[in-house]
Formats: sequence, structure tokens, C-alpha cells
Amino acid sequence: MLRISNTVELPDHEIEIHQIRAQGAGGQNVNKVASAVHLRFDIRASSLPDFYKERLLALSDQRISKDGVIVIKAQEHRTLELNKEDALNRLRELIRQAIRQRKTRKPTRPTKASQRRRVDKKVKKGKTKALRGKVRP
Repeated sequence: MLRISNTVELPDHEIEIHQIRAQGAGGQNVNKVASAVHLRFDIRASSLPDFYKERLLALSDQRISKDGVIVIKAQEHRTLELNKEDALNRLRELIRQAIRQRKTRKPTRPTKASQRRRVDKKVKKGKTKALRGKVRP
């Protein structure tokens, strides 16, 4: 189970993880072995609520393809376990970004005092602008 938040969990069978081990391409790091993890998550086939699926599909992220598949590649010169954990953390953060509620402020009416202050400020500013460039007697 991959826990995203207190209310959202993903079963392990919905996340495909392919572990790839390949020899380096040459150069100075000939003896290093690159351990890569390719994580694949199908949004439409997942057990996420439909509301979250729509939000995920609406995100503008290059890791989300048009057919609703998230592909995350973690490839560093470190162990497979660390790369796997990194890919899962990236998926977790992407889903959190989609399910996070945007806080909207309720519009409030200005008070009489604040309206009066704003009008007084505009009048004062207008008077000083009108007097610019004029010689006072």
C-alpha cells in the first residue's frame, strides 16, 4: 500500500515498477552499474476517486501522457531500493499536488470606515496632483 494522504491509499498492484540494471556506457565510469527504475501508473485504471482522476489528468506535467499514464524514471548511480523509493516519492508528490484543495477566500464587503479612508486618500491625492507645477500665492 502506498499511502498518499490520510484518506488516499493506492494498492501495490496498481503501480508497475520495472527495475533495470545496465552496464555504463563507457568513459571514466566503465565499472559503474547504472540502476534504473521505471515506474508506470495508469490513472484511469486506478482505484482513485473520479474527482481526483480528473484533477490528475488536468495537471500540466510532462510525466503524464495523453492516455492517462504516469511514467516516472529514477536513474542515479545508487542502489535499486533508493531509486525505487525516489520514484514512489515523486508519484506520491504528484498525486498530492492534484488532490490538494485550493483555499479560496470568501469575498468580504469593505467596512464603512475603510471606504471613507479610501475616498479621503483619493481626494487628497487628486488635490496634490492638481497643484503640481502651479505656484502658490
